[in-house]
Amino acid sequence: MNQNPNPVQVNLIQQKLSLDSQFKSGVNWFFWIAGLSLVNSVIYLAGGSLNFVVGLGATQFIDGLVSGVAQELGGGMIVRVLGFGLDLVVAGIFVGFGILARKKQRWAVFLGMIVYVLDGLIFLAVGEFLAVIFHAWALYGLWRGQQAMQALQAFEASNAPSEPAATFASD
Repeated sequence: MNQNPNPVQVNLIQQKLSLDSQFKSGVNWFFWIAGLSLVNSVIYLAGGSLNFVVGLGATQFIDGLVSGVAQELGGGMIVRVLGFGLDLVVAGIFVGFGILARKKQRWAVFLGMIVYVLDGLIFLAVGEFLAVIFHAWALYGLWRGQQAMQALQAFEASNAPSEPAATFASD
């Protein structure tokens, strides 16, 4: 028996998949921000000077502060490792925003965006305009993810079955 799929159902599934993809792509920025910040911190810890502009200004500020304290102490690898621990906490906050955002907690997206704007002010204060531009780009991605989340939630609400599906108990 040849059964053709219902075009309306196929269209609904395609819409849901598209919204879900946009949503995940947007809120995944939190994970990229955290990950690239930690890469910057590992590079710093290893003595390198390369960094990613999408990373966090807060972790770079911590690394710079730790560098000054470490020089005062004549090397201070323990201070550098403690600084890296602080970097892990800051990046972990962004991972937390990402996890909560993936669970469709819109407040987490908005709070994360506010924190990221404040972080961007660090770069603005020191004149790192390329980093400010990348912060704006990441914020745009997060905003689009939040918009897709809102549309996805509305889509799911409007296409939910009106009655719960029947369940059959085994005798």
